[in-house]
Amino acid sequence: MRISIALFFCACTFTVFSQEVSPFTKFGKISPANFEKKVYAIDSNAHAVVLSDIGQTSIEGNSKGSFSINFTRHRVVHILNKNGYDVSNVEIPLYSNGSEVEKLENIRGVTYNMENGHITETKLDKGGIFAEKVSKNLNRKKFTMPNVKEGSIIEYEYTVISDYITNLDPWLFQEDIPILWSECKLSVPQFYTYAFLSHGYHPMHINDRKDRIANFILSDNTTAGATDRSSFTSGVTDWRWVMVDVPPIKQESFTSALKNHLANIEFQLASVSYPYTPQDFRSTWNGLIKELNESEYFGAHLNKDNNWMSDDMKSVLAGTTAPMDKAKKIYSYVRDNFNCIDYSALHMSQTLKNVFKSRKGNVSDINLLLTAMLKYAGLEAYPVILSTTDHGYALENYPMITSFNYVVAQLKENGKEYFLDASHTGLGFGWMLPECYNGHARLVDDMASPISLSADSLKEKKLTVVFMTNDKDGKLVGSIHHNPGYYESYSDRQKIKEKGTEAFFKDKQKDLGADIQIKNPGIDSLDQLDIPIRVHYDFEMNPHQADLLYVNPLFSESWKKNPFKAAQRYYPVEMPYTSDETYLLTMEVPESYEVDELPKQVVVKLDDQESAYFEYRITYSASTISMRCRLKISKILFLPEQYESLREFFNMVVTKQNEQIVFKKKK
Repeated sequence: MRISIALFFCACTFTVFSQEVSPFTKFGKISPANFEKKVYAIDSNAHAVVLSDIGQTSIEGNSKGSFSINFTRHRVVHILNKNGYDVSNVEIPLYSNGSEVEKLENIRGVTYNMENGHITETKLDKGGIFAEKVSKNLNRKKFTMPNVKEGSIIEYEYTVISDYITNLDPWLFQEDIPILWSECKLSVPQFYTYAFLSHGYHPMHINDRKDRIANFILSDNTTAGATDRSSFTSGVTDWRWVMVDVPPIKQESFTSALKNHLANIEFQLASVSYPYTPQDFRSTWNGLIKELNESEYFGAHLNKDNNWMSDDMKSVLAGTTAPMDKAKKIYSYVRDNFNCIDYSALHMSQTLKNVFKSRKGNVSDINLLLTAMLKYAGLEAYPVILSTTDHGYALENYPMITSFNYVVAQLKENGKEYFLDASHTGLGFGWMLPECYNGHARLVDDMASPISLSADSLKEKKLTVVFMTNDKDGKLVGSIHHNPGYYESYSDRQKIKEKGTEAFFKDKQKDLGADIQIKNPGIDSLDQLDIPIRVHYDFEMNPHQADLLYVNPLFSESWKKNPFKAAQRYYPVEMPYTSDETYLLTMEVPESYEVDELPKQVVVKLDDQESAYFEYRITYSASTISMRCRLKISKILFLPEQYESLREFFNMVVTKQNEQIVFKKKK
């Protein structure tokens, strides 16, 4: 698994680890001692610290003859300096189906300050609460806590009443600031069954359930006449989850969406039983894909005749008979003639005919058009739905359409499968960007076939070869041949498309420094989008006539900084692909100089499996220096417990790759 996930249902049992309670269970219990800390050990750089955050959800009978969700939140935050003032701005989302809107009730808030040895209180003015309409289905209530200063403690509480039983909001135990106490309570009548999804890597401090019997009263005043009332008893399960001393989660190098690693619990209604008509709400992949395939916003357009594209298809396929030639022509046509305006969309924004006419659309529009054209040409093609890395993981055991945000096409031809994404203009046939390789995906076919798109399957190889000799004028001259991997080539193509070849080599010149001048630059295969490019140029180096000459044998190809800066990391390192970088140098010793000092050779393996491998070999013989440097990363996932070793490994790589050869003037 690439992510720590627990899936469990209300029928599970748990062990009680603790009966501890938050020191801020009751509103208004703020003491002078709470102001004493200016720095917290959990994060000495924190601008604010959540002292306590408690959410309590219960399901209760309402006046509409049914049940509602009653959610109360009580939060206490210590603001340490001005950079923490943002936590005093509170936003509460309220959902709507167009007629019924969630209700916000019982808001209260107080800002506490220590002044002259005494606690002063400034209450939240109800007139300072504002409403904002975000979209058709989302409203928002906003307020800012008053009189906030450095050292203030803010406390607020509110209740949300919702009739959307299927939509229990997730509880976040972790944020971008430390939380000393985070508690989620949930009381569920036993005629409701919810599935719980637990994410993250921080351990539970308390994980508790208790069963009891409760009386429920339902009334219905939505019809004319007397109000109908009924009551009954049912079992109720009280759940309680607590995390303590939760560190902040921060964006760092080499990670997918942070929400994949955020400590939280999600809730989904799985089934209902008596007094309701028993019903199972859990989706199946076959049912979900069938619904998607029949939707007017997705698959329905693929199953039509689509004869409107007949004339254009004749033009696109003119002179082509072989199936793979047809596929490549169709792919190139869509990629080069249509503009993607939204790279996160599962459903179509318009009909395929309108996409074809307007020459633009979202990623679903464009790749479903590609699929339709392939099918029209008699090829076997299907849509594939996936979740990109910035959207989060889609879980194989948890069918949810909202887990997906991207569509590509799959072509099956001659026993092989090709994934095609025509939404990016520089992407070759059969290539997808690394962000598409995010684990579980689904083929939209009759079998709802699962697909695993693992970044481990992506192999990015790079080779740089450098030759240097002395010319007749005493200058060092040479050549560099740089063969980047496919994804580096894709990035370079985008830069060249935007700024031009001249600017591309100006950047190369800047990286090499003023002592080296590029000559005869060239790029091969720039327009052959299915393969990597090749960059090559000659260069001239005029050594300063000093007693000592320092040369980094890797020139601009070294890692300049360690990408892993944080001393600790609480979630995995996720590389976008595996990589294998090799650098070869053959260098003649500069004229009138001799070698004074060479970097030492070293071979380092991160572990016995060589998941990270570094080799630095350099020798000197007969006035020639030969060097081989290789950095290989053979897996994409490194767990938090491996982080310190990985960080030290890259520290060593950076240090070694920036060591220099020292030449001294001959006497």
